[in-house]
Amino acid sequence: MSWRRLRILIEHLPPESATMTALRNQLDDDDWAEHAERGEPEAARWSQLEQLTAALIDAVRRVEYVLICVNRDGKSPPPDPPEPIPRPGTKTRTKRPPLSDESAETLFRLINGGA
Repeated sequence: MSWRRLRILIEHLPPESATMTALRNQLDDDDWAEHAERGEPEAARWSQLEQLTAALIDAVRRVEYVLICVNRDGKSPPPDPPEPIPRPGTKTRTKRPPLSDESAETLFRLINGGA
């Protein structure tokens, strides 16, 4: 077997294989930051099964949030929406600043055809 053939076989292993896991575990913090910047979850420490489990947990949390919002008393404030489980190899979400009155007015004018 040639070195090229071996390299191709290793590069095309499934992400959850022992070899790929060992290669990912050797990455340092700079490499993790680079993968997160490029948005490559397959290069992260989690396998596909762990990614799917996190997606399932996020979906259940969203359903629970909607159920609470629908069944809450109209006088009580709505709960904060659930935060997704942070995944390695992806960018973390930054919270958006609240919409100011001036920004809301500008947005209202743009939506209604004004500039």
